[in-house]
Amino acid sequence: MIVALTITKFRGFTIPFAFIGMAILRIPLWLNKRCRFWKLMGSGKDAQVDLPPDYKHWAILTTWDNREDYNTFYHESFAMKWFNFFSIESFTILLKPLSSHGLWSAKEPFKVQKTDQNHSGKIAVITRAAIRFNKLKEFRHNVKRAADAMRNAPGFILSAGIGENPFFDQATFSIWEDAESMKAYAYQSHDHSDVIKLTRERKWYKEELFARFGIIDSWGSLNGVEINTNN
Repeated sequence: MIVALTITKFRGFTIPFAFIGMAILRIPLWLNKRCRFWKLMGSGKDAQVDLPPDYKHWAILTTWDNREDYNTFYHESFAMKWFNFFSIESFTILLKPLSSHGLWSAKEPFKVQKTDQNHSGKIAVITRAAIRFNKLKEFRHNVKRAADAMRNAPGFILSAGIGENPFFDQATFSIWEDAESMKAYAYQSHDHSDVIKLTRERKWYKEELFARFGIIDSWGSLNGVEINTNN
């Protein structure tokens, strides 16, 4: 399986076309039978985690059986041509699932091959949660400290906040130097472990997913910075 994530920055005066795209691009994606799973998403301010919505940054996540199908989509699809036409900056990363637990819109989007589980080098992580309406204020009050701890953690490279809904359906995408640095943040960071504990105790989420990926390829930049994902 190939998982592709593109984060695009739209020109300020073309933001209305970003909103239009979120509506009309669902049709060709739904009709594309080679695309196994897709999400059109917004982003946090400057594509960061735990900040207010940013109407310039938008994302598209898709999954494919092979690289050839994705290449065809990237070069020929109406959806990618729409994103590329209005963008002033774009970052794309291709991933292979190493592990995945949980659901996204009641589906298991990432298929893991046993042969892919032995991996060394840089990894990417997607965490996604559907937040209960009555827990939103409590969640937002606590999540910032976990995001701040992540950005300061050893081995951290990049993070981006994305999601179908800026308040209730949120995902965090991050890149790490290796699995060890990611695990050290997840299990040894006081702020992160405390937030995870509260998540379980307070039942903030009605649905959640955690997935790790190996990095196949990437190109482009985010916030003016070219991201080197080569191991």
